[in-house]
Amino acid sequence: MKDPVLDFMEYLSVERNASVNTSLGYLRDLRQFEGFLHPDGVPSAENGGLALLSVTEADVIAFVYWLHGGCKKVTAARKLSSVRSFYRFLVRKGRVSGNPAELIPAPKVEKCLPPVLSVEEAECLVQAPATIDNAAGGGAIKTLLRDLAILEVLYSSGVRVSELTGLDIDDVDLFEGTIKVLGKGGKERIAYLGGHARASVGAYLTIRCEVHGALFTGPRGGRLTPRTVQRLVKRYVLASGINKTPTPHALRHTFATHLLDAGVDLRSIQEMLGHSKLSTTQRYTRVSTASLMQAYDRAHPRAHLKVKVKGGR
Repeated sequence: MKDPVLDFMEYLSVERNASVNTSLGYLRDLRQFEGFLHPDGVPSAENGGLALLSVTEADVIAFVYWLHGGCKKVTAARKLSSVRSFYRFLVRKGRVSGNPAELIPAPKVEKCLPPVLSVEEAECLVQAPATIDNAAGGGAIKTLLRDLAILEVLYSSGVRVSELTGLDIDDVDLFEGTIKVLGKGGKERIAYLGGHARASVGAYLTIRCEVHGALFTGPRGGRLTPRTVQRLVKRYVLASGINKTPTPHALRHTFATHLLDAGVDLRSIQEMLGHSKLSTTQRYTRVSTASLMQAYDRAHPRAHLKVKVKGGR
């Protein structure tokens, strides 16, 4: 009998078109669950995953309690979600009669949003490479131009770091100010570049003298990894003296928040971020109640009460 976990992985890849990272995340969570059920280390390959087909609600509850002792609530919630999705799949396939994780509540997770930079802080960060001494030579100048382009693109377009590192030169249209992005689930979308980002990318491509291949590369010509970009952002945060710890994802969050503060509607921001659900976009944006009330007062036709007083008073 085919291992149900591998069957689920095939479903994620073929039918759900899940990304490699998403599939690997599910695989790690489910193998950990299987390891919890079999602390003696009996691998799934020896029993065809049959033990997973006889799991009870008590087994899943015990797994969640076990997770509480070794990981954060958000991690425990994600792992429970992986188990729940796995058994929903098995129910649809008729391999189990019910989902043992369906009624188990997820741990309450505090909403922890990335820090939002002010407009001044964001400008200070993206301009940080331009303030560094270029006396080290041509190679250093090329790297600084690349770093400047990376920071400008992250803030200007709001793309995910994995989307940024996946860009090819052919995906960039500097004339239109757009980039073709491959997002989660293999979905393509168009992201936009502002004037500063277009100028920075153009300067970087000019010094590279290439017309094809990965957009952002390292010293040896290989495509940059998300981890490298994370370290790059951290380095320029320190160089700019910002008293926050933003990541590439925080720049995405900052992009969305600044657009919302400027009056861009949520649906448009949802499209720019590549979110399939509006509720996801709402979690990425943080606006003060005062800002919302001001927008309401400006926009709604019946926000203000006009009182007519008898007798002309």
